[in-house]
This record gives sequence, structure tokens and C-alpha cells, in this order.
Amino acid sequence: MRSMTGYGRAEVVHAGRKFSVELNSVNRKQSDIVINLPRDLGELEPRVRQTINEKISRGRTNATIALHSSPNGARNLALDTELARSYHEAMRALQKDLNAPGEITISTILQAPGVMRFPEQALNPEEAWPAIDRALRGALSDLIKMREREGKHLAKDLIHRLKAIRRKLKEIRAFHPDVVKRYRAVLLDRIQKAGLPIASDDERLLKEISFFADRADVSEELTRLESHLAQFAHHLRSKEPVGRTLEFITQEMFRELNTLGAKANDAAISQRVIACKAELEKIREQVQNIE
Repeated sequence: MRSMTGYGRAEVVHAGRKFSVELNSVNRKQSDIVINLPRDLGELEPRVRQTINEKISRGRTNATIALHSSPNGARNLALDTELARSYHEAMRALQKDLNAPGEITISTILQAPGVMRFPEQALNPEEAWPAIDRALRGALSDLIKMREREGKHLAKDLIHRLKAIRRKLKEIRAFHPDVVKRYRAVLLDRIQKAGLPIASDDERLLKEISFFADRADVSEELTRLESHLAQFAHHLRSKEPVGRTLEFITQEMFRELNTLGAKANDAAISQRVIACKAELEKIREQVQNIE
């Protein structure tokens, strides 16, 4: 089981250039990948996205890919003369249209984006891809390891809360048989105080108690809850993405607890149902962090 939170970074040096890939991921219901590539390598985005999708199924993943000269590599600047000429012509045209005063200097043009850059930025995407791919897979490996470590911590916390819910359900099972007995005693007490001529073995009284017993029977809800808890614990041991499955099971447990609390009509049971819901709410918050 993995968390959706993680970080990974890797570098590969190739042909005098250093390619670095930095990944970080946070919670998100669906898979959302944001990729930041140098302009000249923009066509590699689909490959980067596919590689990430092969390893990450859920969460928002930010990928930053950068190119640098290796320590011994050349650092000569490249000048895009055609782009500089285009900037100059556009600036002159704008100045004329606006009738704006001022001087367009070489300094102004050189500061325009893309006019001066390192040769690495003009690298051929096909030549760059093998190195970027290696760096990307290295960063993904680091990211996944961190997500797995975080997942283990989450699993421990979730197991602790599952045990707490199991203890409360066990107490509810112990209380449940006495609910009907207490109801019978209360009903007889009210009849006696009201002075009604009804014996404890009266058929009408027995039918009322039987009806209440059927209506207050929560054994099915308890059985389903225990089954959901077992399924939840089983999925915590899975190596596959289980976040959505755990969200569904948590939702089902809330539904069963609501039904149980409504049917039991007993203060002691209601208190334990509330305690179970409190633990389950914390579980729901944690599950939102799981891939």
C-alpha cells in the first residue's frame, strides 16, 4: 500500500549535459500529471506522461525536467538572431502604434525570452530522450519508495483504528441480547404504573416484545461490519492501488453504523456506535492519502 505523498529526484549525465528530473506528488482523487519541460523538448511530454502513468495511478504528480551543462561541459551562449530581429520589429511597430517615446536598445532585445540561451536548450528531443528516460525512471523509483514508506505508516495507524472499532462492536454484541430484556421490563413497568389489566404472559404484550426484538435486531449489521473490517484489513496488505476500494468500504461501514444506531434504540449501544463513527471518520481522512 502506498501513500500519495512523495518526492523523487535523479540525474543523468550524457554528452556533456546533465539531465535532472524532479518529481513530487500530493493527494488527488484522480491521476493528475503536471509536466514542466524545456521549450525545445516539449514534444517529449506524451512520453514522460506515459512513463509516469505506468507507475503512478492516483494523485497529483508534478514533474520538472531540466538540462544543465556537466561540470566539464561548455557554457557558451547561443544567440537566436532571427528571434531577436522579430522582437525588434514588433517593438518598433508597437512604439509607432502607441506613439510612445523611448529608445529600443540592444539590451532590451537581449532580455527578451529565448534570444540568448545555452546550447542545451536547443538539444534534439530524440537525442535527449534516452538520458531523460533514465533520469525519469530513477526519480520515479525514489518517489515510489517514499510513497511506500509513507503507506506503511498509514497502514499502522489504520490497523490501530480498525482494532478499536472491533472492540466496540464486540461490546455491542455483548449488550445486544439484553436490549430486548430491558425493553420488556420497561414495558411491564409502564403497564403496571398505568394500572392496565395486562399480565406478563399476555399475547398482546408478547407480540409487542417480539415486534420490538425483530426491529431492534442488529446482528446482520454487526456481521456485515465485521466482514467490511476484514476486507479493509486484507486490502491494507495489497501491493496494488487500493485507495478507491478503501474509500468505498469506509462508506459502507458508515452506512451500516447509521442503520445499527437507528435500530438499537439503546443508550449504551448508541455510545459505542458514536465511538466507532469517530474512529471511522479518522480512517476516512487517512484513506484520502492512499493511492
